[in-house]
Amino acid sequence: MDVLIHLFVGLHIIGIAALLGGFLTQMKAMGQGSARFSPAMLHGALTMLVTGAILVGLNQADDQSVDNIKIGVKLALLIVILGLVYVKRDEERTDKRLFGLVGLLTVANVFIAVLWT
Repeated sequence: MDVLIHLFVGLHIIGIAALLGGFLTQMKAMGQGSARFSPAMLHGALTMLVTGAILVGLNQADDQSVDNIKIGVKLALLIVILGLVYVKRDEERTDKRLFGLVGLLTVANVFIAVLWT
């Protein structure tokens, strides 16, 4: 069971990397007002959602404690991120405040995962 959990943690981190990496590569374009959501960002957010749900299930099946409030907060942030990226994915330019919000929520999600104990 531990190997399976570690496998999905790795996939979850890959999803975070795709979402955050897509944001960071568009930082210069965001300053110029020409940033757009890339397909990698959408796929990264979807990967985070699927692997996160699987991780919660695997941890509960392994009789490990799961902080449901923490998971709920992370899920709420991810749903907002996913909604914004999905709705605005086909636009040539995205408002820099909206684009910055996705980056901020992604970083907040990472810090919640790491610091909330």
